[in-house]
Amino acid sequence: MDLRIRGSGPTSPFLSARDLFETEYELSLPVSVQLRDDPDERTWAGHYDDHHVLNISKQAASSAMARELALHEFSHMARHEQEHPSHIQSTEEVLYLALAGKRVERRKLSHCYQIANHMKDIYADDITLAVGPGEKLLSFLESSLAMAIADRPELPARPGLERLSTSADPEITAVNAAFALALAERHDLVEDTHRLYDLSHAAAMDAPGVDFKGFKRRFRELACDPDASTYRQILVDATRAYVGGEGLAAE
Repeated sequence: MDLRIRGSGPTSPFLSARDLFETEYELSLPVSVQLRDDPDERTWAGHYDDHHVLNISKQAASSAMARELALHEFSHMARHEQEHPSHIQSTEEVLYLALAGKRVERRKLSHCYQIANHMKDIYADDITLAVGPGEKLLSFLESSLAMAIADRPELPARPGLERLSTSADPEITAVNAAFALALAERHDLVEDTHRLYDLSHAAAMDAPGVDFKGFKRRFRELACDPDASTYRQILVDATRAYVGGEGLAAE
């Protein structure tokens, strides 16, 4: 992998991630790592005709998750070069097919994009977890879900549960929990007694209108190499399951 790191900051996490990645995979295009000053800059990959870009804040690049974040983004790049359906399917096209004629709340529409991103992440992390350990990723999923559950809007009180703020939507939190648990189960990262099960149960209980088990099954059982039509239908069905509706997508 031709790796170029731009901006002042640590380089070892990216070099280490490259070495792990190249034990099983390779990228045809060079990768430019852009270290950004904004600590709130999320980590994301950009894809161009002649290169990929890994955007990451200096703060994230100095964190304990830096290598894992880089490895995850390299995996997205690999899926993009493979032209995997999850990474080339237009989310806007899927939303048009799934939601035509429906009135959908803006927040739910944004959640549909998140569901599509979860499916992309499943396929990227099939690569990530094939070449690297999963302990840090599992801890990240657990802590992120715990924070979201603590950050929910006010609901009818349950013993021992304190509401801290009103910023986390319980419906998408339940879907996020289904994704986290599905990914962990897909790669045998958890025992039956792991705390992630308790957290996921709490998230599901707070969003009774969300088919938690159904979403967990959808994420966990994604076929490794679906064709474009099959994948589009999977994403249409998941979108309709979240907002309501049924039927086949148009070809």
